[in-house]
Order: sequence, then structure tokens, then C-alpha cells
Amino acid sequence: MKLTITLAGKNKRYRHSIRVRTLVSATVLSSIFMLVSSRSTESVSEDIARVRLAQTEVNEQQKDVEALKQQTSVKIKALLSHVAELSAQVTLLDEKGKQIATELGMSAADLDAFVPVSIPDNLQEDPILNEIAKLEQSLDLKSQQLSMLESLVRGHHINEQSQLSGRPIESGWLSSYYGMRADPFTGKSAMHKGLDFAGKAGENVVATAAGIVTWAGERYGYGQLVEIDHGDGFVTRYGHNDSLTVSIGDVVTKGEAIAKMGNTGRSTGVHVHYEVIRNGKQVDPLPFVYKK
Repeated sequence: MKLTITLAGKNKRYRHSIRVRTLVSATVLSSIFMLVSSRSTESVSEDIARVRLAQTEVNEQQKDVEALKQQTSVKIKALLSHVAELSAQVTLLDEKGKQIATELGMSAADLDAFVPVSIPDNLQEDPILNEIAKLEQSLDLKSQQLSMLESLVRGHHINEQSQLSGRPIESGWLSSYYGMRADPFTGKSAMHKGLDFAGKAGENVVATAAGIVTWAGERYGYGQLVEIDHGDGFVTRYGHNDSLTVSIGDVVTKGEAIAKMGNTGRSTGVHVHYEVIRNGKQVDPLPFVYKK
């Protein structure tokens, strides 16, 4: 499409045709030129300020990235230190477990049989966290094994302690045996169903095996009496005490002080009357006294 411009004078006429597209383009270029020419120096300053602000923000972000990098480095070092510490603990527990197992006559295979050596499937994606998770699970495993070994050792020691042996006193002497003898009060022949151990008043009377106290108090003829049930049908009695240091229901260990030697009940001097009862019947305690 064309636009025709005609100029007419007295003697001449001027006609020129121009395309509309060309006219529009010229108009747009003129407008842009005028717009750019009209921009003030203030606009340029604003642009420079914006560039500087953007540069400042970039610098701050770089600083943040560097700080994050340093923090991450510190955390990684801490994690690696934690891994080393856990690894050392696992090794220590492993050696300790093997030592206890050896003392009990067990092999490493027997030890592993206590707790299944399996790692739960809850591992982390990060390799360091993954290693920590495995070490923590390994520690838990070793702790379970040691706990079971401890129970075995405790049971082993209880079996040893539940065996009657030794004297019921820490110091003193055997003054009267088990069997028929003259009754000190009547002079007549009577059965003496225990052993008498003489000593000084206030000396410790001790349990000859581990067990549970089933009597702690006064009983006719025995004075202040302690009775201990050791299981397997065995019971021991400790009579004529001055005072008691245990109560009914207490669990006592072999050699533990249970009373103070005295002269209470049907007694003619400071001593402890010691009885061993097997399946409800008094037996001679002497073989147990000399038993190792």
C-alpha cells in the first residue's frame, strides 16, 4: 500500500509516493531516537547503581557459600571423628566379649549364636552417615552379646556360690560336733543336730553359700536365728546370735556377714550353732565345712 503526497505551486507541481510500511518504520525509529536522546544522566546513574547492587548481592552469596563450605568441612571432620570413636568401641567390646567367652569355654561362633549378626535395612544414602549407622548397630549387637554373657557369668558364679562349703565364722574354732552328746543343761545323752563354733562376742557370722533368707528373728531354743534356703533342698541355720544383719527375703552371697556371734537362746557360751538341712532333715555339716 502506497501513500501519495502532492505539492502544487503556480508554475510547478511535485508528487511523491511512499510505502506505508516505510513511513511507519521511519516514524518508529524517530520515536526511539527521540526517547533515547531525551534520557537524563540520572537514568544512567540508576542503572549503574542497580549493577553495583547486583554485584554486592553476588559477593554476599559467595561469602555465604564459602561459610557453608567451611561449616560442612567441620561437620565432616566431626563425623569422621565419631566414626573412629565408634569403631574403637566396637573393637573394644568385641575383644571383651571374646575374652569372656573364652573364660566360659565358648568359641567365637558360639558368641555369634547369641544374637543374630544381621544389620537392619535402614541405612543412609550418605556414605559417612551409612558407616555411622552400621557402627551403631554393631555396638548394639555387641552390647546384647555382652549382656547375655554377663547373665551366663552371673549364673556360673551363682552355681559356684550355691554350693555349701566352709565355716560359718570368720574367726573362732569348732567346739562341738554333730551327733550324740551329753546335754549341757540336763547332763543326759541327746542328739546334737549341728556344729558349734565358738569365738568372741560380736564376731561376724557368715553365710556358707548364696541363698534367700527365710527366717531372721528369735526362735525357741535357737535364740536369734538366721535360716537360709540355698535351693536344691538345702537349708542352713545359724543360731544363738547376738544380733542379725539380714531380714527375711534378703538375697545373700557366699561369705556375706549375716549376724553377730552371741549367746542367746538355749546356750551356755558365746558361739554359733550351725545346721545343714537336706530335704527337710538335719545332716552332719562337717563334710560341707571341709569341702572346697
